[in-house]
Amino acid sequence: MRGRAPGVPVRRPPAAGRGGGTGGLSRPPRGGAPRRLYERLRRAWDRPLTAYYLILGSALLITVLGLVMVYSASMIYALQNSLPGSYFFRKQLLAIALGGGLLFAAVRMPVKLHRALAYPLLVGTVFLMVLVQVPGIGRSIHGNQNWIYLGGPFQLQPSEFGKLALVLWGADLLARKQDKRLLTQWKHLLVPLVPGAFVLLGLIMIGGDMGTAIILAAILFGLLWLAGAPTRLFAGVLGIAGLIGFMLIKTSENRLSRFSCIGAVELGPEGECWQAVHGIYALASGGWFGSGLGASVEKWGQLPEAHTDFIFAITGEELGLAGTLSVLALFAALGYASIRVAGRTEDPFVRYAAGGVITWIMVQAVINMGAVLGLLPIAGVPLPLFSYGGSAVLPTMFAVGLLIAFAREDPAAKAALAMRQPAFRGKRAGVRWKTMRRRVKKRPSGER
Repeated sequence: MRGRAPGVPVRRPPAAGRGGGTGGLSRPPRGGAPRRLYERLRRAWDRPLTAYYLILGSALLITVLGLVMVYSASMIYALQNSLPGSYFFRKQLLAIALGGGLLFAAVRMPVKLHRALAYPLLVGTVFLMVLVQVPGIGRSIHGNQNWIYLGGPFQLQPSEFGKLALVLWGADLLARKQDKRLLTQWKHLLVPLVPGAFVLLGLIMIGGDMGTAIILAAILFGLLWLAGAPTRLFAGVLGIAGLIGFMLIKTSENRLSRFSCIGAVELGPEGECWQAVHGIYALASGGWFGSGLGASVEKWGQLPEAHTDFIFAITGEELGLAGTLSVLALFAALGYASIRVAGRTEDPFVRYAAGGVITWIMVQAVINMGAVLGLLPIAGVPLPLFSYGGSAVLPTMFAVGLLIAFAREDPAAKAALAMRQPAFRGKRAGVRWKTMRRRVKKRPSGER
């Protein structure tokens, strides 16, 4: 230190254990690898085709896993009714095959054709829902008059198609009024959307299916919210719907008993909470990874509707918490991608239709899972794309096809798809050309 000018810092050699011999190279900052992984994932999320692949992949995985669970959950019930063990599985597989055709058709249709289907679908659905109430045509199941017998083992529930009809008709109606700048007037915002939705709700409630009515009401509120309904108007419509729902629940002992079973851990004096409690038993006995596929105990007659409304409970029993969280993650991915499609589009019809579809699917999934978990009353609605039921699968798969078509219509996604196709064709052509050139070179000159 002797001879050092005051104020001049001392230069110290690098420590032997800290980068000695590195020639003064700096170490990478802490958290470098996690940050690079985060940036890579963020770039992947921001790609134009992310929503397209998420909707397609999540819907496909939900459908396939649901088909497996339908086979597992329905086998014992089928044998108990003197039917082949794969009876319900084959019916569900047929419905998925038909739904796949509808999905493909929806993907290939232009948006103009989607809009053109709105009014014929609405009129046809209302006509079928009126036929349900005609004696000799309509059929009552579990006290709900919402089915039409088609012959053999097949029957149809028109109210399931009412969800799709309300989405397409409401989206087309609001898009037309937005183009004419009429949505700022509350009369044009509510009429004829709200009266038309009330017609569907009335026909459904005549049959006694309050679960489907709740989902249609949610679709209506979703469309009004996307259209920018004022808070006072939105609250008013919601209050009227809530009052009507309260009166319908108060006047029905069956509906009141369902509310009394929220969070129940005992069967009740007359066994009114049997289904809710055994659903909790199924989930609780599954543990982390379940008892194994096909090894459920509750499906042996203890849990009613094990392959329809309470298939999520059998999934938790056989696949455990890991299986139920996987189903939740798939629905979350489907919801995120659909919201992204609705948020990025500039076409008002696409925004309203995509928002209506995802409101329908997410609200129905929440109602079903909430009932199984004991957090909501049992509404008798299936888990979309997962539970058994052809009448529910067909319109839902067409709605998923709408989401895929809308994701493909995004300008950035169109450009990405257009760039991939010529590159792929050019690559294949280049391979053929190179292969032919190599073969020509290997030929002896004397053979020409």
